[in-house]
Amino acid sequence: MSPRKGHRHDDFSCHRSSDPSSFHRQRWPALFAYLHRPNASCFVSIAVADEAAAEAEARKRAAGDEYVAVCRTGTDELIGDLFAVREGDTVSVGWHFNPVHAGAGYAFEAAWALFDGLFGRHGVRRIYAYVEDSNVRSQRLCERLGMRREGLFLDFVSFINDAEGHPIFENTFQYAMLSREWPARNPALSPLS
Repeated sequence: MSPRKGHRHDDFSCHRSSDPSSFHRQRWPALFAYLHRPNASCFVSIAVADEAAAEAEARKRAAGDEYVAVCRTGTDELIGDLFAVREGDTVSVGWHFNPVHAGAGYAFEAAWALFDGLFGRHGVRRIYAYVEDSNVRSQRLCERLGMRREGLFLDFVSFINDAEGHPIFENTFQYAMLSREWPARNPALSPLS
C-alpha cells in the first residue's frame, strides 16, 4: 500500500469543518463544482442547484464538525470532502471528491489520514461505510484501505425516482474495519510515512 508514484501526501491538506478555514466563502465555487451534479446517487439529496445554494451549503458545513475539507496545498483549492458521523465508539464515514481529481490518490490518502486519526487519537472501535454496488471506485477505495466487505443489502435505499415517480432502489455494500485491523499499526504499510 503505497501512494501513487510521483504523488506525495503533502500535495493536500485536510480541515475539520469546525475549523474556520475549512469551508470558508472562497471555497463555495469548488463545492458547487462537485455538488451541482453529484457522480454518486447517494449525494443527490445534497445536490446544489446554483451558486447561492453552494454558498449556503459551505456555511452549513463550516458550522458543523461532520465534514473534513480536502484542499490542494499551495492553491488551497477544495477538491473534495470526507464525512465522519460518530455513533458511540463506531463511526460512519464517506467521501465525495470532484471527479476532475479522480485517480490522483487524494481520496485514499485523505481517508487513510482520517482513519488513522479516528482509530489513533479518538479511540474509535469500528469504522463502516455504505457503498452502492454501482460505485466501483468507492468499493476499490474501501478495499485499498483494508476494509472488509461485510454484506450486500438488496434494494436497500432509494435516492432517485424513475420517470413515473417510482423509487429506484439500489443494492448497497457495507464495508467495515475494527481498530485492531487497522494496517497503520504497521508503519511500513502507511502511505503517509
